[in-house]
Amino acid sequence: MSLPILKIGVFDSGLGGLTVLKSLFEKAPQNQYFYLGDTARLPYGSKSPKVLRKYIDQNVQFLLTKKVDAIVVACNSASSVIENLNEFPVPVFDVIKPSARAAVTTSLEERIGIIATRTTISQKTYVKAIQSLNPLISVFQQACPLLVPLVEEAWLEDPITNLVLYRYLSALLQAQVDTLILGCTHYPLLLPAIRKVVGPDINIISSANCVVDEVLLHFKLPINNEKLDAKIELYLTDASPSLDTIYPKIFFSPAPQPELIYL
Repeated sequence: MSLPILKIGVFDSGLGGLTVLKSLFEKAPQNQYFYLGDTARLPYGSKSPKVLRKYIDQNVQFLLTKKVDAIVVACNSASSVIENLNEFPVPVFDVIKPSARAAVTTSLEERIGIIATRTTISQKTYVKAIQSLNPLISVFQQACPLLVPLVEEAWLEDPITNLVLYRYLSALLQAQVDTLILGCTHYPLLLPAIRKVVGPDINIISSANCVVDEVLLHFKLPINNEKLDAKIELYLTDASPSLDTIYPKIFFSPAPQPELIYL
């Protein structure tokens, strides 16, 4: 029996949400995907909730013009401030709740660390989501405002990036967390460098992976292991010099030609 083909929209402040897109494509390659990177207004992590909600609405409205069946908010900062998910005309999935559930399930010592942008940290969305599931869990947060710009510059294996990660992660290591949530979809691109800092014993939860299972469950789709060519339409709000570096690291193929749009 052939699987249904869905149109799924994905948006992020820049290129980090491509990690979510990759996870979606790996598990449901039959679908058609529309990716919007709001590179003109990057980063989202330093914006106020009011401004971010305006951006979210504009991004959603653009993706709706593509007749999508669902939208994935592949940005933790946007997910931390989005409101009234049930009022959208199609299902909208955020990355925070699935990641919180995965972390609670994984953490045996009940000590969870979160690295994220300033907006995500200040909203305490992960803290609330985790402690609503288990109020006994200790949660430790660390804002990492320099990481998104470093990823967007494609400084993924640079000594400066390693130093910055060590600085940010030191407090969480001192807190003896046993589980670490990568609370930004840019951060999986830094996973090898993060693993070098935290060592082999800390569980790492990627928000990029967790939301995909939520989408499949909603549409009652099994994981599809077919090898298919990616059907991806790529839209950016400004040119991104790092696209040709970052895209191949995620998809192991050249980036499709993006269409520039103005929201």
